[in-house]
Amino acid sequence: MALLVAIPLAFIPAFFFSWFIYWLDRYEKEPRWLLFLTFAWGGFVAIIGTLIVASIFEVGFSFVLQDAILEDIAGGSITAPLVEEFWKGLAVFAVFLIFRKEFDSVLDGIIYGGIAGLGFAATENVFYFMGQYADAGWGGMFTNFALRVGVFAWGHPFYTAFTGLGFAVSRTNRNILIKLAAPIVGYFLAVSAHAFHNTVLVFATGLGSIALIILIEWASWIMFLGFIFWMVRHEQGLLKKHLAEEVANGLISEAQFKTAVSFFQFSARMSAMSSGVYRITNHFYQYLGELAHKKEQFAKFGDERGNSVIIEKLRANIASLAPRAKA
Repeated sequence: MALLVAIPLAFIPAFFFSWFIYWLDRYEKEPRWLLFLTFAWGGFVAIIGTLIVASIFEVGFSFVLQDAILEDIAGGSITAPLVEEFWKGLAVFAVFLIFRKEFDSVLDGIIYGGIAGLGFAATENVFYFMGQYADAGWGGMFTNFALRVGVFAWGHPFYTAFTGLGFAVSRTNRNILIKLAAPIVGYFLAVSAHAFHNTVLVFATGLGSIALIILIEWASWIMFLGFIFWMVRHEQGLLKKHLAEEVANGLISEAQFKTAVSFFQFSARMSAMSSGVYRITNHFYQYLGELAHKKEQFAKFGDERGNSVIIEKLRANIASLAPRAKA
């Protein structure tokens, strides 16, 4: 019975938070199937990998330290950050390596990192909820739910977003040193943020110090959210830059251009729903976002992996949908 409660308590909020991250990706949304795979990697593959590798670390620390308290501190401050961020980060690396055409911007790296982190957090929360239920019954489970899903909900996606940011910086730069160093720097930023959280909680005494930790972490998350909105504005600028040419060429209308660069695109989508062309309109503006990003990549990297062919294919798709897409 407790497991049937723990699973939805962990996964329903994680799906909601994932939707919020998906919503933040305004102009060129990532494929939902790929986001689902990234979530599943974080929730299952990364958990299994962490359990195996962390067990090896635990044996090593037990042999070296021979002190239960020091072993717990080492496990939380060293093992967990290093191992968990490595396994979660592999999901981002897989997208970066295998689905490179979907890795178009800095924001994409943050999206994939955050989704992998939420998958990991969901499964980890099931274990924590069950452990608290075994120790303190339903009260323990729901108290732990309030802490892990309410107070510290954005921890894992925040940490792994740094790894995603590192891969994204690598993807969008031509400098070979930056391309090689950025993922490593991103990973160690993820590890550092994770280690800070685990370590300060171990040594926190009293409500005042815990409140200060919560304040610092929430301030960090809000600042990172501000950075995401800044990146969204940057992407808006890319659309304005590259789609203006398509208006001049007659591919899209001025009204469609204004809708494409709008943050919400609300009126167009509502009109599309009432007219029965929602899917057409949705695909149309998705293709416009992809076109702008591919044109930016072509400007930076040339005909990398057939960018010119992709651009022309996107233009053909847009041309076929433009007469029916709402503005």
